[in-house]
Amino acid sequence: MAVIPNARVWNRGDQTARSAQGPDDRVVSRSEGRPRPGLRVHVVRKAFSDPPVLVHEDLALEAAPGEFLAVVGPSGAGKSTLLSLLAGLDRNFDGRIEGTAPSRSGQLGMVFQQPRLMPWLSALENVVLVLNEPAEARYRAVAALTEVGLDAFAGAFPRQLSGGMQRRVALARAFAVEPELLLLDEPFSSLDRPAAWQLRAVLLALWSAHAPTVVLVTHDLREALCLADRVLFLSARPASVILEVPVSLARPRPPDGPEIETLERALLEAHPRLLSGILGPDPPAAEPPSATLPGKDPTPRPGNDEP
Repeated sequence: MAVIPNARVWNRGDQTARSAQGPDDRVVSRSEGRPRPGLRVHVVRKAFSDPPVLVHEDLALEAAPGEFLAVVGPSGAGKSTLLSLLAGLDRNFDGRIEGTAPSRSGQLGMVFQQPRLMPWLSALENVVLVLNEPAEARYRAVAALTEVGLDAFAGAFPRQLSGGMQRRVALARAFAVEPELLLLDEPFSSLDRPAAWQLRAVLLALWSAHAPTVVLVTHDLREALCLADRVLFLSARPASVILEVPVSLARPRPPDGPEIETLERALLEAHPRLLSGILGPDPPAAEPPSATLPGKDPTPRPGNDEP
């Protein structure tokens, strides 16, 4: 079985202790200028009342400034709900979140599963829409579109753009605000594979240039391993972190490269049900049921030729 370097299994009791420690001091910001706070999250309990559903229980995570964190979990584990908590869109939970500063202009960027562009606005106007400084808004919007390769399409409306181009506009809009925290909710999941990997390369280039802290939620293990500094795996609902895997491979990481394939295989060999939120090997197969008819004695007897 292949070795998973520095992987750490989490128990629910570990979550509170790690949350109290704060971000790992060994990970430092890649950005220049003033120091920025790290992200600290401890969701003691998050539930919905109608219908009654306990979504998160004792879920803790941290991210250092400029770190790229991926969160992988099964469907229904509350990955999108976690992003809503981080963004300050949902404050109805027990616990605490520090370091996001969602109320401060320019601190938070988000990219959703769908581009969410205003159809009556051009690409440029969709980016300008999120900027607060009128004197600089157009210049910053053009610069953002140029970074994603769409400066020639600044005047195009969403209906005139392909799905991949619309998502480039969404990335430009998110980075135009110069976010310190960028939240990504499976932004490339509905694209075909080549287009999705092209946009992941664009995302990494933007992240490298601007150095926000990134939290990506995904169900795609290969995506998480190719993009992130660390990957956190969630249990099934009520979700908590059950495994942490640092990824120290150099970037870029080709999705079909041998190092990524080896790491993915090692994870799934050690934890075949990991993507269902369960750690450990598969349980032993149950013994097949006997085919003996009720009331029949299966023990052969000498001289008994009955079939």
